[in-house]
Amino acid sequence: MRHGPSLLNVVDVEATCWDGQPPPGSVNEIIEIGLTVVDLPAGRRSSRHRILVRPARSAVSGFCTQLTGLTQAEVNRGATFAEACRILVEEYGAGERPWASWGEYDRRQFARQCRADAVACPFGYPTERTHTDAKAVFTEAYGLRRKPGMDQALRIAGLPLEGRHHRGEDDAWNIAALVLDLSGRGAWPAAATTVQVAPPPGGASGA
Repeated sequence: MRHGPSLLNVVDVEATCWDGQPPPGSVNEIIEIGLTVVDLPAGRRSSRHRILVRPARSAVSGFCTQLTGLTQAEVNRGATFAEACRILVEEYGAGERPWASWGEYDRRQFARQCRADAVACPFGYPTERTHTDAKAVFTEAYGLRRKPGMDQALRIAGLPLEGRHHRGEDDAWNIAALVLDLSGRGAWPAAATTVQVAPPPGGASGA
Protein backbone atom coordinates (compact mmCIF):
# COMPACT_ATOMS: atom_id res chain seq x y z
CA MET A 1 0.00 0.00 0.00
CA ARG A 2 1.22 3.48 -0.85
CA HIS A 3 2.63 5.55 1.98
CA GLY A 4 3.95 9.07 1.96
CA PRO A 5 3.22 12.68 2.83
CA SER A 6 0.64 13.07 0.04
CA LEU A 7 -1.73 10.73 1.87
CA LEU A 8 -3.62 11.72 4.99
CA ASN A 9 -5.49 9.35 7.31
CA VAL A 10 -8.72 10.86 8.62
CA VAL A 11 -9.79 8.93 11.73
CA ASP A 12 -12.99 8.85 13.75
CA VAL A 13 -13.57 6.48 16.66
CA GLU A 14 -16.68 5.37 18.48
CA ALA A 15 -16.36 4.17 22.05
CA THR A 16 -18.52 2.48 24.66
CA CYS A 17 -20.72 5.06 26.35
CA TRP A 18 -23.64 5.37 28.73
CA ASP A 19 -26.46 7.74 29.52
CA GLY A 20 -24.73 8.95 32.67
CA GLN A 21 -21.80 7.47 34.55
CA PRO A 22 -20.18 4.16 33.48
CA PRO A 23 -21.20 1.07 35.45
CA PRO A 24 -18.73 0.14 38.22
CA GLY A 25 -15.52 -1.24 36.75
CA SER A 26 -16.32 -0.09 33.21
CA VAL A 27 -14.31 2.42 31.17
CA ASN A 28 -14.77 4.01 27.75
CA GLU A 29 -13.18 1.76 25.13
CA ILE A 30 -12.90 2.13 21.38
CA ILE A 31 -15.33 -0.16 19.54
CA GLU A 32 -15.04 1.21 16.00
CA ILE A 33 -12.26 2.94 14.10
CA GLY A 34 -13.39 4.66 10.94
CA LEU A 35 -10.64 5.69 8.54
CA THR A 36 -10.72 7.54 5.22
CA VAL A 37 -7.54 7.92 3.20
CA VAL A 38 -7.31 11.36 1.58
CA ASP A 39 -5.05 12.07 -1.38
CA LEU A 40 -4.39 15.74 -0.73
CA PRO A 41 -2.63 16.64 -4.03
CA ALA A 42 -5.38 14.93 -6.02
CA GLY A 43 -8.08 16.53 -3.88
CA ARG A 44 -10.04 13.32 -3.36
CA ARG A 45 -11.03 10.71 -0.82
CA SER A 46 -9.32 7.61 -2.13
CA SER A 47 -10.66 4.88 0.19
CA ARG A 48 -12.72 4.26 3.32
CA HIS A 49 -12.23 1.60 5.96
CA ARG A 50 -13.76 0.28 9.17
CA ILE A 51 -12.14 -1.66 12.01
CA LEU A 52 -14.44 -3.09 14.66
CA VAL A 53 -12.82 -3.46 18.08
CA ARG A 54 -13.87 -5.86 20.83
CA PRO A 55 -13.97 -4.11 24.24
CA ALA A 56 -12.31 -5.85 27.17
CA ARG A 57 -13.45 -3.79 30.17
CA SER A 58 -16.88 -2.58 29.15
CA ALA A 59 -20.00 -3.57 27.25
CA VAL A 60 -22.09 -1.84 24.60
CA SER A 61 -25.05 -0.23 26.36
CA GLY A 62 -28.49 0.31 24.87
CA PHE A 63 -27.72 4.03 24.83
CA CYS A 64 -24.54 3.35 22.86
CA THR A 65 -26.42 1.19 20.36
CA GLN A 66 -29.03 3.91 19.90
CA LEU A 67 -26.30 6.49 19.29
CA THR A 68 -23.95 4.51 17.04
CA GLY A 69 -25.99 1.60 15.75
CA LEU A 70 -23.33 -0.79 17.06
CA THR A 71 -24.35 -3.80 19.13
CA GLN A 72 -22.44 -6.00 21.54
CA ALA A 73 -22.89 -8.98 19.22
CA GLU A 74 -21.35 -6.99 16.36
CA VAL A 75 -18.29 -5.77 18.26
CA ASN A 76 -17.75 -9.25 19.75
CA ARG A 77 -16.63 -10.22 16.24
CA GLY A 78 -14.12 -7.39 16.14
CA ALA A 79 -10.36 -7.33 16.66
CA THR A 80 -8.70 -6.78 20.01
CA PHE A 81 -7.47 -3.23 20.54
CA ALA A 82 -3.86 -4.39 20.10
CA GLU A 83 -4.76 -6.08 16.80
CA ALA A 84 -6.56 -2.94 15.63
CA CYS A 85 -3.46 -0.86 16.36
CA ARG A 86 -1.34 -3.31 14.41
CA ILE A 87 -3.72 -3.07 11.44
CA LEU A 88 -3.47 0.73 11.52
CA VAL A 89 0.32 0.52 11.32
CA GLU A 90 0.69 -2.33 8.84
CA GLU A 91 -2.17 -1.56 6.45
CA TYR A 92 -2.68 2.20 6.76
CA GLY A 93 0.77 3.59 7.52
CA ALA A 94 -0.14 5.00 10.94
CA GLY A 95 2.91 6.74 12.38
CA GLU A 96 4.22 7.46 8.88
CA ARG A 97 1.27 9.28 7.37
CA PRO A 98 -0.11 12.39 9.03
CA TRP A 99 -3.57 11.96 10.47
CA ALA A 100 -6.50 14.14 11.42
CA SER A 101 -9.68 13.90 13.46
CA TRP A 102 -12.53 16.23 14.37
CA GLY A 103 -11.35 17.65 17.68
CA GLU A 104 -8.94 16.14 20.18
CA TYR A 105 -11.15 13.37 21.54
CA ASP A 106 -9.94 10.66 19.16
CA ARG A 107 -6.26 11.39 19.77
CA ARG A 108 -6.71 11.47 23.54
CA GLN A 109 -8.80 8.30 23.57
CA PHE A 110 -6.06 6.43 21.69
CA ALA A 111 -3.44 7.75 24.11
CA ARG A 112 -5.50 6.75 27.17
CA GLN A 113 -6.34 3.29 25.90
CA CYS A 114 -2.81 2.57 24.71
CA ARG A 115 -1.53 3.38 28.20
CA ALA A 116 -4.24 1.29 29.86
CA ASP A 117 -3.67 -1.72 27.57
CA ALA A 118 0.14 -1.36 27.43
CA VAL A 119 -0.04 -1.12 23.64
CA ALA A 120 2.33 1.00 21.57
CA CYS A 121 0.38 3.92 20.12
CA PRO A 122 0.03 3.35 16.35
CA PHE A 123 0.45 7.05 15.70
CA GLY A 124 3.70 7.36 17.65
CA TYR A 125 4.60 9.53 20.62
CA PRO A 126 3.77 12.17 21.44
CA THR A 127 0.39 11.61 19.80
CA GLU A 128 0.29 15.26 18.70
CA ARG A 129 3.38 14.70 16.54
CA THR A 130 1.53 13.82 13.35
CA HIS A 131 -2.03 14.85 14.29
CA THR A 132 -4.11 17.79 13.09
CA ASP A 133 -7.30 18.89 14.82
CA ALA A 134 -9.54 19.51 11.79
CA LYS A 135 -12.17 21.18 13.97
CA ALA A 136 -9.70 23.85 15.10
CA VAL A 137 -8.50 24.45 11.53
CA PHE A 138 -12.10 24.76 10.30
CA THR A 139 -13.03 27.17 13.12
CA GLU A 140 -10.14 29.47 12.27
CA ALA A 141 -10.61 29.23 8.49
CA TYR A 142 -14.28 30.18 8.72
CA GLY A 143 -13.75 32.85 11.38
CA LEU A 144 -16.12 31.20 13.85
CA ARG A 145 -16.39 32.14 17.51
CA ARG A 146 -17.15 28.59 18.63
CA LYS A 147 -15.92 25.24 17.39
CA PRO A 148 -18.75 23.49 15.54
CA GLY A 149 -19.73 19.86 15.61
CA MET A 150 -19.06 17.91 12.45
CA ASP A 151 -22.67 18.02 11.26
CA GLN A 152 -22.85 21.78 11.81
CA ALA A 153 -19.55 22.26 9.96
CA LEU A 154 -20.91 20.35 6.98
CA ARG A 155 -23.90 22.71 6.85
CA ILE A 156 -21.62 25.75 7.08
CA ALA A 157 -19.46 24.44 4.24
CA GLY A 158 -22.49 23.52 2.15
CA LEU A 159 -21.62 19.83 2.14
CA PRO A 160 -23.99 16.87 2.61
CA LEU A 161 -23.85 14.55 5.59
CA GLU A 162 -23.33 11.16 4.00
CA GLY A 163 -24.35 8.05 5.94
CA ARG A 164 -25.07 7.93 9.67
CA HIS A 165 -23.71 10.45 12.18
CA HIS A 166 -21.87 8.71 15.06
CA ARG A 167 -20.90 5.79 12.87
CA GLY A 168 -17.10 5.92 12.72
CA GLU A 169 -16.72 4.93 9.08
CA ASP A 170 -19.28 7.49 7.92
CA ASP A 171 -17.99 10.25 10.19
CA ALA A 172 -14.43 9.78 8.94
CA TRP A 173 -15.73 10.01 5.36
CA ASN A 174 -17.56 13.26 6.14
CA ILE A 175 -14.63 14.76 8.05
CA ALA A 176 -12.45 13.96 5.05
CA ALA A 177 -14.81 16.05 2.89
CA LEU A 178 -14.29 18.96 5.31
CA VAL A 179 -10.52 18.47 5.13
CA LEU A 180 -10.69 18.68 1.34
CA ASP A 181 -12.82 21.81 1.62
CA LEU A 182 -10.17 23.39 3.83
CA SER A 183 -7.38 22.22 1.54
CA GLY A 184 -9.18 23.71 -1.45
CA ARG A 185 -9.36 27.03 0.40
CA GLY A 186 -5.64 26.88 1.13
CA ALA A 187 -6.39 26.61 4.84
CA TRP A 188 -5.10 23.10 5.53
CA PRO A 189 -1.72 23.47 7.32
CA ALA A 190 1.34 22.48 5.33
CA ALA A 191 2.78 20.86 8.46
CA ALA A 192 -0.02 18.31 8.22
CA THR A 193 1.44 16.93 5.00
CA THR A 194 4.90 16.17 6.40
CA VAL A 195 5.88 13.56 8.94
CA GLN A 196 8.92 13.02 11.12
CA VAL A 197 9.30 9.27 10.74
CA ALA A 198 12.05 8.76 13.31
CA PRO A 199 10.74 8.22 16.86
CA PRO A 200 11.53 10.95 19.38
CA PRO A 201 14.53 10.33 21.69
CA GLY A 202 13.93 9.05 25.18
CA GLY A 203 11.30 6.44 24.37
CA ALA A 204 7.53 6.56 24.50
CA SER A 205 5.61 8.91 26.71
CA GLY A 206 1.99 9.90 27.19
CA ALA A 207 -0.19 12.14 25.09
